[in-house]
Amino acid sequence: MFLTISTTGTPERPATDLGFLLHKHPDKAQAFSTSYGRAHVLYPEADDQRCTAALMLEVDAVALVRRGKGKGRGGAPDSALAQYVNDRPYAASSLLAVALSAVFSSAMRGVCTAKPELPSQPRPLRIEVPAVAARGGAEVVRRLFEPLGWTVTAEPVALDSAFPEWGDSRYVRLELESTRLTLAEALRHLYVLLPVLDDAKHYWVAPDEVDKLLRAGEGWLPAHPEQKLITSRYLSRRWSLTREAMERLELLRLAEADDSEVEEIDNAVEAETETEEKPTPLAVQRREAILEALRAAGAARVLDLGCGQGQLVQALLKDPKFTEIVGVDVSVRALTIASRRLKLDRMGERTASRVQLLQGSLTYTDKRLKGYDAAVLSEVIEHLDLPRLPALEYAVFGAARPRTVLVTTPNVEYNVRWESLPAGHVRHGDHRFEWTRAEFRTWASSVAERHGYDVEFVPVGPDDPEVGPPTQMAVFEWSTAVTKTEKEAKAA
Repeated sequence: MFLTISTTGTPERPATDLGFLLHKHPDKAQAFSTSYGRAHVLYPEADDQRCTAALMLEVDAVALVRRGKGKGRGGAPDSALAQYVNDRPYAASSLLAVALSAVFSSAMRGVCTAKPELPSQPRPLRIEVPAVAARGGAEVVRRLFEPLGWTVTAEPVALDSAFPEWGDSRYVRLELESTRLTLAEALRHLYVLLPVLDDAKHYWVAPDEVDKLLRAGEGWLPAHPEQKLITSRYLSRRWSLTREAMERLELLRLAEADDSEVEEIDNAVEAETETEEKPTPLAVQRREAILEALRAAGAARVLDLGCGQGQLVQALLKDPKFTEIVGVDVSVRALTIASRRLKLDRMGERTASRVQLLQGSLTYTDKRLKGYDAAVLSEVIEHLDLPRLPALEYAVFGAARPRTVLVTTPNVEYNVRWESLPAGHVRHGDHRFEWTRAEFRTWASSVAERHGYDVEFVPVGPDDPEVGPPTQMAVFEWSTAVTKTEKEAKAA
């Protein structure tokens, strides 16, 4: 992945001023580490008449696969090969845009401490990128760059020069020339428009991307005729973020037209009178759903398997209907924290008689866990390696065999709605897997069938029409037919 920035000069304004603007000395070849490889900066030519700075991004293909892997995100089969065979090491895209921002951050901000007068001076610039991924072809390239004052040469790259009948690829060889722009403006144009042309990003688009877009687009994006296209593509077509960005851009446009500040226009509500209701945390919604299901099942003696720091145990203790509560966890440290949370050492005798904390592994049978009305496995199964699940299944459903079992686990399909979750990451570093709704239903149904339970599925949290709820819960109940057979056997 390669890009060059060239300028010309005179003895009074030497071209080597480019080195001051970029904060990179022309006599040195420098290398910088990035998340996806190494960026190299060197100057193929540098004298008073002409100076060229080259940025080469050497992409680490292994790091790219590891960081982008669908850990728990349920990647589609057709995308599996694309992790290994793709254009990322070669064609300019969001990877190069991020490298520009990292390597030339001061230049992009228009800062030059050695010669403070330089950043504000327009200068002749020529930018060349041998291969740019351009969805929409050369026409889109011109629509994006020409309104900004660039003279654009975008030559489509043939799919195969030996077979011209195959036509052009989605890549172009890009040359940009201008005498009216500053270097900072040019870098900000590239930072925004390279990923817009590619119409894809190599990282998860979080809400702070709106702020990045507005900072880099300051002075040119509000009036750009392709503002909507730029905003939508830059934010990966996430409609909520796109709408927010468009609204803020409209405020900027109105403020500029009215020669006033944005705050003066956007003043319909005083900041101190805003009373936006905070959403209920998902952990609280999950506990409430579990309590509701336990009450509906008529459970009085409850096991919290994998109780962690005791949040659910604490909630169960507040309801006198739950007469016996046992928290079980393999971690002694977690049980110690749970004991402190519950204040077991200062608890009244009657309350203390209702609760017990036990250390034990859920993948081994434990006779202490037999005979309870209900067991809860809340956000537990995803912390086990998949080969260990059958052992947990038998220990809970086969050996302990409570009348009701509640299992909650993340719905991986909903991960795309977590705006702060990077793409390719699960919700917790210790999660061994995260299942889709279909995968969870398949597992739960097979468990129910093997052990004589009926199972129903309950959404926890907002049930998105496209990706479902953030948490999925399976409610297992002893099968009516099995229960009847057991009663008849006992009577006989």
